Amino acid sequence: MILLVPADVLRPQRADEHFADEADAARAAGMDVALVDHDALTRPGGAGEAVRRIRGRGAAVYRGWMLRSEQYAAFDQALRRRDVILRTSAEQYRRVHELPGWYHDLCDLTPRSVWTTGYDRDAFDRACRELGTGAAVIRDYTKSMKHYWHEAAFLPEVDEADAAWRVACRFRELRGDDVTGGFVLRQFENFVSAEVRTWWIDGKCQLIGPHPDSSEDMPTTEFDPDTVAPTISGLGLPFVTADFALRADRVWRLVELGDGQVSDRPHSIPPERLIAVLCAR
Repeated sequence: MILLVPADVLRPQRADEHFADEADAARAAGMDVALVDHDALTRPGGAGEAVRRIRGRGAAVYRGWMLRSEQYAAFDQALRRRDVILRTSAEQYRRVHELPGWYHDLCDLTPRSVWTTGYDRDAFDRACRELGTGAAVIRDYTKSMKHYWHEAAFLPEVDEADAAWRVACRFRELRGDDVTGGFVLRQFENFVSAEVRTWWIDGKCQLIGPHPDSSEDMPTTEFDPDTVAPTISGLGLPFVTADFALRADRVWRLVELGDGQVSDRPHSIPPERLIAVLCAR
């Protein structure tokens, strides 16, 4: 198994500082470690250059910065030309990375959601009408702007069309060139706990810890992964994270599904633990 991590921008012979601990842990566990040029991966036609330092062959797992689905697909193809096969295929990555890819399989666990293709006003208004009334949260296929909550994330009344559109426009402005797919409207649910990030490999929960945004804060109510294991396992995905929070009625709800390769690891989970479960496949 090869661990692929981004190279440091200023010192390209070294791993990016954010992933250096995982690279060290992988080497200590006997894994090969190879560096990729993340900046090249994000440039059109740059995938070949991004993987030019890789010398090994065989199965690989990536631990690095988030990539758009089309960038990951180019990455996958460039690696295949070098006989390196990512554990997560390009199709699997898109399915888990973009909300429309996983929502229907997990809709019973997560807030009701509707979305558009593209960003025009008519499509947005139709999505608002489909969601109905009440509060909602806006995002795109891959990301919200929750740190701009009242400005670009929260819609107090989804049926107040002009006010909702102003928030949508601000969201798109802040996302800039990174905006992906279209608008997603999610019914607002009142969460009363910090998020728990769970790590699933081949359908089995291997790690549970805090969300990196609140890495010192775990809910007092213990999360039981067995309650959702059949559903997560049924996705057939090799390496994902699932973030859960307690709703006001004390029901655990899925906030986000993500590809494990580009999900941040909280400091409270040692890199050796993550590498150990990746090696144990």
